[in-house]
Amino acid sequence: MKPKAIRGMNDILPGASGTWQFLEGAVRDIVQSYGYQEIRLPLLEHTELFRRSIGEVTDIVEKEMYTFLDRNSESLTLRPEATASVVRAGITNGLLHNQKQKLWTAGPMFRYEKPQQGRYRQFHQFDVEALGYAGPDIDAELIIMTARIWQRLGIDKIRLEINSLGSPGSRSRYRETLVDYFSSVKNQLDEDSIRRLDQNPLRILDSKNPDMQAIVAAAPVMLDFLDAESAGHFQQLKELLDAAGVAYSVNPRLVRGLDYYNRTVFEWVTDALGSQGAVCSGGRYDGLVEKLGGRPTPAVGWAMGIERFVALFAECGGSAPPDAADVYFVAVGDDALRSAIVVAETLRDGVAGIKVELNLGGGSFKSQLKRADKSAAEYALILGEQELADGTIGLKPLRRTEDQSSIAINELVATLAQKLGKVALRQAMLDEHIKA
Repeated sequence: MKPKAIRGMNDILPGASGTWQFLEGAVRDIVQSYGYQEIRLPLLEHTELFRRSIGEVTDIVEKEMYTFLDRNSESLTLRPEATASVVRAGITNGLLHNQKQKLWTAGPMFRYEKPQQGRYRQFHQFDVEALGYAGPDIDAELIIMTARIWQRLGIDKIRLEINSLGSPGSRSRYRETLVDYFSSVKNQLDEDSIRRLDQNPLRILDSKNPDMQAIVAAAPVMLDFLDAESAGHFQQLKELLDAAGVAYSVNPRLVRGLDYYNRTVFEWVTDALGSQGAVCSGGRYDGLVEKLGGRPTPAVGWAMGIERFVALFAECGGSAPPDAADVYFVAVGDDALRSAIVVAETLRDGVAGIKVELNLGGGSFKSQLKRADKSAAEYALILGEQELADGTIGLKPLRRTEDQSSIAINELVATLAQKLGKVALRQAMLDEHIKA
């Protein structure tokens, strides 16, 4: 019986991994250009971390976490999201006391859900967090940063929705009003909404049940209950986004699925991926650090689902640069192979960014050229007995309308650098190895 992957946990094959690398690299470069630094986190955390941060009455904690007892009978959980782990790491390592941190991380998350397109049991996120910043300027920066990502990559089938959940006090007053409203129509609520009514009524606003939409639409609006400071924060955010030319719509029903959010919440959503519309989501969580045992620390961040990001990139007509070698080295004969290994290594040293694939496993000149063409390399380098005797290497274009030529060894680095648009380093390194 052939082994198979766990349901909802997918292999990312070489044909797709190049696109992932390209998109992850683009996001990383943009995030780091804003001054954010990488933090790498464990996949496993104590279960209590997520119960305290995400909230006991959430689908994630109640139904979706991969939780088990280890050999010391400690309850551990594969991380279902990254924010709690970032905060835990900040507290554990003393990164937050009298400090401000701009951090990013990326990697797999785990939730036990029914697998479907864009929703998997092992999925991947790019996560950006700013801790120690209280004003709307950092909220705006994080949103503007994401807008830059879409612009850089030509992603246009996406729109921004924003809302404010206010302070804990205003949220509490709103909660009371919401409970009164939903209690008055309790006989029309579905099972999930009835369960949430006493413990987390705001989550009812996030219901995806079509039969609930009219009831939700008629519910009181959080924005009508904002305290003056939260209303001012939200107004300043909108003004900053307007100044930056970032279009948005205010969605008063946007509450996010996790308990720790307050004030600013936002989502980048699309209609191009079916029911999985949220691609990048985030918001402010000013009380989470204190809740997890740290000192009061304002914080805000966002997370992007990489699977949905990759799918949306394709829907918008995007394609990653080919993940292929620049040159494929054809070596005919044992003496040529020994020299080719040396030349290939010194080319990697001598031309910055060059990718050299050396033919391995033998084969005739004709079969090696077929492999070269299949490799999608720009050029084939050809080294045989005659080239060894002459101190040259054949340069055969595979994708370009150029004539095949013979290049002197002492001109190889400069020639390849010029043709491939790379930066030439030291030709002397190659000359030294060839003489040896």
